[in-house]
This record gives sequence, structure tokens and C-alpha cells, in this order.
Amino acid sequence: MIEILQNIPYSTFFMLFLALVITLATSVANRLLTDPEKMKAWRKEISEWNKELREARRANDKKRMEKLMKKQQYILQLQGKMSWQTMKVSLMFFIPILIVWQALIGFYGNSPIAYFPGIGATLPIPMFGLSMVWWYMLCSFLFSTIFSHLFGLTGVE
Repeated sequence: MIEILQNIPYSTFFMLFLALVITLATSVANRLLTDPEKMKAWRKEISEWNKELREARRANDKKRMEKLMKKQQYILQLQGKMSWQTMKVSLMFFIPILIVWQALIGFYGNSPIAYFPGIGATLPIPMFGLSMVWWYMLCSFLFSTIFSHLFGLTGVE
């Protein structure tokens, strides 16, 4: 029964489902372990500071640049806090996903699992010939975008 998952289209749908499950799990963990509102506020503050700094540099306004540079340490701290918030979830899922990938690579090997429209089962990139990796990445990006919006994990609006 499990061998059927090695054949297209079952392998294609299995990987689609796996990407959905993993992305959903990481999105839920991200929502539960981070404060999206705080992250949005931090992103907005950092974005505004960067915008002001660019404008000051463009205008060659030394006084304004000096004033903004006094806030740089605070901005770096905010960026560090944001990185930690993101890394918490990544660290939690790193080892389990690594184990899943090792099993998948052993199960599928180099066999095609999906046909890419206009390209075929394998991509013409020698180092990344595994269609499994590319198909998973495409599915993961799709679900990540959807779940980020559903769970309010998106960036500054």
C-alpha cells in the first residue's frame, strides 16, 4: 500500500498534504509562541526608522542623521527580539523536520514525484534535480502565505 505513494499523482498529493500539515503546525506554533501584534508594531517602527534614515542620507541632513543614529542601538535590540521570536519556532521544528526529510529522501530517492508544467518531472538544475524538494518548497510557500494571512502573521501593512 505504501509503495503507491512513490507514483505520480499519489506522490504529488502526498507531498502537498505533508507541506500543508508541516506548514500548518509551524504557523500554529508561531501564532501561539509569538505576539503577532507586537511583531507588527516592531516591524513598523524599524521600517519607519529605516525610511527616515534613508531620507536623511539622501538629503544629506547631518543633524537628522545624528538624531536617528542615537536610536540605532534601540532598533538593533528590536531586530534581535524579532529574530528570537522567529527562531523559537524554527528551533522547535528543526530536528523533527530534519528526520522527516531524511525519511523522505530515503523513500523517494531521485524518483520524480511531480510534473512541473512546461518542464517535466525534473528541473534542469543539476544540484537540485530532486523534484521532491522543489515540489515541497512550492507547496510550502503556498501554504505559508495562506496561513500567514489567516493567522495574522504577516508583515507591516
